[in-house]
Amino acid sequence: MIRRRTLFTLAAAGTAVAAAGCSDDGGSADPDDLSMNEFPRNETLYTTGTAWGPPADWNTINPGEVTGLNGLGYETLFLFDPISTELTPWLAESGEWTEELVYTLKLRDGVKWSDGEQLTAEDVKYTMELGQVEAVPYHNIWDWIASVEAVDDLTVAVTFLEARHQEWNNFLWAEQIVPEHVFAKLSEEEILTGANEDPVVTGPYKVHSFDQDRLAWVKREDWWATEALGLEGKPKFIVDIVNTSNDVTLNLMAQGELDLSNNFLPGIQDLIATNPDLSTYYAEAPYMLSANTAMLIPNTTIEPLDDPEFRRAMAFAIDSAKIVDSVYSGLVAASNPTGLLPTWDKYLDQGVLDEVGFAFDVNEAKSILAAAGYEDADGDGFVETKSGEKIEFKLNVPTGWTDWEEAARSMAADLKAAGINVTEEFIDAGAVDDARTNGEFQLILNNWSGISHTPWTHYRYLFQLPVNDAQSTANFSRWTNEAAWELTQELAATAAEDPRYQEILSELQRHSLVDMPAIPVWYNGAWSQVNNTVWTNWPSEAADTPDVFPSTWNNMWNIGSIYMLTELKLAG
Repeated sequence: MIRRRTLFTLAAAGTAVAAAGCSDDGGSADPDDLSMNEFPRNETLYTTGTAWGPPADWNTINPGEVTGLNGLGYETLFLFDPISTELTPWLAESGEWTEELVYTLKLRDGVKWSDGEQLTAEDVKYTMELGQVEAVPYHNIWDWIASVEAVDDLTVAVTFLEARHQEWNNFLWAEQIVPEHVFAKLSEEEILTGANEDPVVTGPYKVHSFDQDRLAWVKREDWWATEALGLEGKPKFIVDIVNTSNDVTLNLMAQGELDLSNNFLPGIQDLIATNPDLSTYYAEAPYMLSANTAMLIPNTTIEPLDDPEFRRAMAFAIDSAKIVDSVYSGLVAASNPTGLLPTWDKYLDQGVLDEVGFAFDVNEAKSILAAAGYEDADGDGFVETKSGEKIEFKLNVPTGWTDWEEAARSMAADLKAAGINVTEEFIDAGAVDDARTNGEFQLILNNWSGISHTPWTHYRYLFQLPVNDAQSTANFSRWTNEAAWELTQELAATAAEDPRYQEILSELQRHSLVDMPAIPVWYNGAWSQVNNTVWTNWPSEAADTPDVFPSTWNNMWNIGSIYMLTELKLAG
């Protein structure tokens, strides 16, 4: 049973961590007998950055705020390397297209669940068939999968209605495999919304205990990858601290009471300059790897946001470099016009960019508006609609997201300077979510186009059809471009080695730049600040350090962060 320990408050976190540092038993005590303020400091990794409250459940199908559940606990068939953009076998030993519409998986022999049961083909088959339940997030795979067969204990044959290469690869690295012998006993409701206490997992760690302000993981000594791949998590314990404020986190980082923070910490570059124990992935700006693209989302059901030329004028009006410098002090990088992340630079079509790309140019923005028929007839400094109606837009971001608040102010000022009347407005984060989903907004910021194995996910985000009353994951601008969506679906079914793959990407880049369903502004960082006092050999740009993502965010484990734990070294 996962144990709830005596409650701490984050204000006392320094005391709790320091107390742990006083232990010198070398970990000789049974981990199950240790409370969270007794973990040996030289065996414990302290992290923060994902959890905003205590864990509510351990549900992996619809995961909540449980840091590491998917990655430390549940694992995927493959990992994705965003540096090489290749998939690496993980729970699977191999996978290949054995026929045009058949993909065959070979599972690793000797992978055991934490209750001692063997991982088998039945687990993979069961996990995939869970997707036939409409409320399961990967339900869409059954639009193009015909059947799944457990050929033998370690072989799975997946037969496709259509060989969706990119979408299938996405499933291989993004979806966790669950134990059939546990989940098959549960009702559909329990699977979807149950607490899943004491999760049975294959990963390197299992839950030790938790409190209101922290969650502790303990290493599994029988993790399959130790024997199969020679990998072993170096910390015996991982304690993730609930984030309450940047100031508290900065203080804990400075004092060495946190080893890794995956929060956005304004001012970290100044702290690093005065504290040699602190470091980031890059030693200089932008300091962080890029994790996703922050975009200005226009509601294209509203006039004149329904006009691509009006949206292109907005793109030219926004000074992304100013946001990078003044809001983030160089902690992020400006996006390229396509919004494609740097990991996909090799797919950029420079010819398309030269022809229909954009860059900050307020005079060009004004020229586009004038050529499209938008004039300032009443002399108030702002253009009206073509029919002479006033234009007054609100740009909404969540209140309390201080960096986005400042970015919204900057963009609103830029748009006003070009003659487009936009005012920033900060509202509750839940209200932003509802407005985005229901289309009850004018302008918002969103950054849900992030790291994946393929640009297909980016264009699905931009062009997914049909537009429904509720748009929960993609096409928040509600723009309809049938040709772009057909190309996106073709991309999903095209192997990256196929020459047609680049042709499709070039066409989609043109559609995105001509239509401007969303305006890319900057790349949000994969926030990561580390203290080298206790643990060192963190991932970084340096040639002699691991070249992986240093993040505890869910799904980051699946793109290589898990290797970070196996490469850490004790300082001194």
